[in-house]
Amino acid sequence: MSLLDRITVNAQQCGGRPCIRGMRIRVSDILDLLGQGVTEAEILADYPDLERGDIQAALLYAARYVNHPRLSA
Repeated sequence: MSLLDRITVNAQQCGGRPCIRGMRIRVSDILDLLGQGVTEAEILADYPDLERGDIQAALLYAARYVNHPRLSA
């Protein structure tokens, strides 16, 4: 499985914004937390359904699609 396979986009979920593995946790939510200085360990503790690879996938998605309109909150 590629890291980007963890990112899903569903028009019926979260307004079509990229999410983590079909959950209602948006890529932008993860990026916002990281941008605020929240550590990976803290994010994983607060979101027990997340895996380390999900955070890595969010970062990779942002790096590749930073100007993508659906990444915006």
